[in-house]
Amino acid sequence: MEKKQNRTAEIIRVSFRGIGVNLLLVLMKTLVGLAANSISVLLDAVNNTSDALSSVITIIGTKLAGKAPDRQHPYGHGRVEYVTASVIAIMILFAGFTALKESVSKTLHPDLPSYSYVSLLVISFSIAAKVFLGKYYQRRGKALHSATLSASGTDALFDAVISVATLIAAVLNMLFGWKLEGILGILISVFILKAGIDILRETVSHIIGVRADEEFTLRLKRALCRYPGIRGAYDLILHSYGPEKYFGSVHVEVSDKMTMREFDALNRKIVPEIFEKFGVILTIGIYAANTSHEQARRIKKAVRAEIAKYPALVQMHGFYFDEKHKRVSFDVVYDFRMKQPAELVEILRADLSGLFPDYQFHINLDSDFTE
Repeated sequence: MEKKQNRTAEIIRVSFRGIGVNLLLVLMKTLVGLAANSISVLLDAVNNTSDALSSVITIIGTKLAGKAPDRQHPYGHGRVEYVTASVIAIMILFAGFTALKESVSKTLHPDLPSYSYVSLLVISFSIAAKVFLGKYYQRRGKALHSATLSASGTDALFDAVISVATLIAAVLNMLFGWKLEGILGILISVFILKAGIDILRETVSHIIGVRADEEFTLRLKRALCRYPGIRGAYDLILHSYGPEKYFGSVHVEVSDKMTMREFDALNRKIVPEIFEKFGVILTIGIYAANTSHEQARRIKKAVRAEIAKYPALVQMHGFYFDEKHKRVSFDVVYDFRMKQPAELVEILRADLSGLFPDYQFHINLDSDFTE
């Protein structure tokens, strides 16, 4: 709980710092844009205003996401952060469409901008400030696993690119009298719209449910396999209810000679330690391994050889050999790019039945949820 509170407080602090920087840039760019009659500089000021407002929304969203679980929301309110990032993306899109409309008008009916060396100085300062702010947001967003801070960092770096273009146009206007304001405004609008679409796509993906981070899931599985008695970890499924908050399930392979009392003791040790290290509330199921039987080893080797013939089947696990009932069961994981996995499983079953006609093969088809 203390870690969660510290994260919330740090996101709010970072957001307030961003608000301060953006409001300063808004003031400076508005004055320069009005004095120079520059649509690109004024649009840049509008964009900075939306950046400041997005930081306010980040603060509100972070506060709401930190609320404790209740009866209606037993998994907590962590996904509010993704909703917040979606709102920020919609604001960016609105600013982009507004900028595009004004820029087209400026292209059709151009006014002559009047830049000064003070204007160039302010624009240069804006570039440096936005690069610093963007890198700062991204660094803190990555450290705090905050989608909204990371999105704001990307947006700030886009702003820096836009300001570079504005600076180039200003210099060309002062040296050669070229009128690039309208065209530049259109390019700026495209950048703003792209940033909004990218952020919206990412946050909607998180709300729908995205694949867990590969490095994270591999570390979690390795940690499980380090416990005495566990031979493998499979079928790991993680559901995210906000950054750093996961509910999940996994199957672990243990010897079929392990008693329920022994596994219960092991389970009671694993669950709190995994939560402490990874922030995952984990439910653990069992695969019993009984490959000490010679026929079991022979069949398992043949199963692996058959599966290796089909690249779309990426893993086999949960193998169990039942000599009494002449039954073999196991799970196969298929690649999502495969369109008809059930048909391939039937082919595999037929192949194995041909090799071992005295046995029934029960094959469970698993999705490739995590690495």
